[in-house]
Amino acid sequence: MSKDALHEVRDSLRRFAEERDWGQFHTPKNLAMALAGEAGEVIEHFQWLSAEQSAALDDRTREEVALELADVMLYLVRLADVLEVDLADAARRKLAINAERYPADKARGRSDKYHRL
Repeated sequence: MSKDALHEVRDSLRRFAEERDWGQFHTPKNLAMALAGEAGEVIEHFQWLSAEQSAALDDRTREEVALELADVMLYLVRLADVLEVDLADAARRKLAINAERYPADKARGRSDKYHRL
């Protein structure tokens, strides 16, 4: 997602909340809890599936997962907005940190934590 697209989503969410006077409920604590709850709803779809089943969802389940993923993204973007975090910039910085922590020549094909490489 481009930075412009991310900002468009952020601005749409901000307007959506303002039109409903939901700012009073959109505290960082509440948004973080809602984000965790929505992530749990994503997990529910995969909880009892094998690795193979989880990679081959039927169309109905894939659409349900897509909408839950959208909920996760929307709460994440709203939380970042309320906290005045530039999410695109933070993601770029985190990718740079991870590139240093997990150099490809050491991390390729391994799932070890960076301090164990």
